[in-house]
Amino acid sequence: MAGGIKRLAKETAVYGLSSIIGRFLNWLLVPMYVRVLAEPADYGIVTNLYGWVALVLVLLTYGMETGFFRFINKEDENPAGVYATTLFSITTTSLIFILGIVLFLTPISDWLGYIQTPEYILMFGVILVLDAISSIPFAYLRYQKRPFRFAGIKLLGIFLNIFLNLLFLVVCPWLMAHAPALISWCYVPDYGVGYIFVANVVTSVVTFLLLLPEIKVCVGIKPDFVLLKRMLNYSFPILILGLAGILNQSIDKIVFPFLFDDRDYANEQLGIYGACFKIAVVMVMFIQAFRYAYEPFIFSKNKGEDNRKAYSEAMKYFIIFALLIFLGVMFYLDILKYFVVPEYYPGLKVVPIIMLGELFFGIYFNLSLWYKLTDQTQWGAYFSLIGCVITVAIIFTFVPVYGFMACAWASFVCNLVMMFLSYFVGQKKYPVNYDLKSAAIYVLVAAVFFAAGMLPDIKSEVLRLGYRTILLVLYISFIIKRDLPLKELPYIGRFVK
Repeated sequence: MAGGIKRLAKETAVYGLSSIIGRFLNWLLVPMYVRVLAEPADYGIVTNLYGWVALVLVLLTYGMETGFFRFINKEDENPAGVYATTLFSITTTSLIFILGIVLFLTPISDWLGYIQTPEYILMFGVILVLDAISSIPFAYLRYQKRPFRFAGIKLLGIFLNIFLNLLFLVVCPWLMAHAPALISWCYVPDYGVGYIFVANVVTSVVTFLLLLPEIKVCVGIKPDFVLLKRMLNYSFPILILGLAGILNQSIDKIVFPFLFDDRDYANEQLGIYGACFKIAVVMVMFIQAFRYAYEPFIFSKNKGEDNRKAYSEAMKYFIIFALLIFLGVMFYLDILKYFVVPEYYPGLKVVPIIMLGELFFGIYFNLSLWYKLTDQTQWGAYFSLIGCVITVAIIFTFVPVYGFMACAWASFVCNLVMMFLSYFVGQKKYPVNYDLKSAAIYVLVAAVFFAAGMLPDIKSEVLRLGYRTILLVLYISFIIKRDLPLKELPYIGRFVK
């Protein structure tokens, strides 16, 4: 394994503390939500509003995070000036956004279907503003190669969010039942799902306060408006592709309630879909952790020699581990299904479709380096817009007939098309000799193991899981023997002779 790949693996491991482990801990809240919330429709509200959060957060950061990495790594730019200018821009637009929310709270809440609970929208406005501003200090920590502070703040926020969720949804209801005098003055028993959002507001505030030392770095540094114009020109196509990309991932959760006449039924179905979608989010966690280390890596490596071989190796190892995660989740779905209650089981059939779609998206992300390194980010916008059109067409055409299954297939088809488009255009604009032979071998082998694990009708759950575990061990052995000698892995290698 090349030196650059070793470094990438090490940084991915550290950032994974906040991404993989952190999201995993948040993922563990799902079993609690589906058990303490009154009905699946309540979890549908959570799914819907967080879908909006994903979309609006892209708008509020408008590609400046990637622009920040691009310009701060240019030798002729002042890093402090780039950082200060980026932070000034994001802060200004975020404050304008929250002002708009406050001024037009009632019509916005009415349009979104939350006229009875407008405070939900206000809380999410605060969350979005704080998270958008915080994204730039977090990017600065990544640029400084301070993954441990990055991970520490992220994890602290995650643990705080989990603590507050447990407090509001488990501890307080218990106290109301056994010692109401202690909390009846400040706790509203029937507020339910609203406390999930209260916990998020507190977490975002604390995270922002923890980042103040990084924010204070910019004090006294005037924003460079000439630089800002150049950064906006670079970042605008990234905003378009980011917007289209997040629509590909979230538009199902956003528009789902609008596609049915019965809002309660729509929220119920969305709750089932959203909870089962969380089971597949393991793939998303891996992609996000890989991205945190990969994006700074490709820009910094681009300063020197041609490292296309390193990019090819990174792609190969991404595919290897993504397929391993897919098999692991599918082989143990009989266990993972207990994270939800039986009312949600009809949604389990979306898990393999969503996971494969996210795998395609991960490959697409790795392929996307060519238009970022060559400053041709408009191509990313083209691909994402095409994907967005496909997603919207499938959702609006088939969701009213087939429900949430159409949402899963929309994601699958969209990401598959974008992956192929990026590869074929990229090979003309910035050729990279990807190891297609290895990729094909791993896909074929994984498909064989998947079929071998899922097709036999083994009635005993214990025997079925034991059989699939043997298959998974065999697949891992194949990986180690062919491409992943243990002695070359970071951390693990020191214990292997």
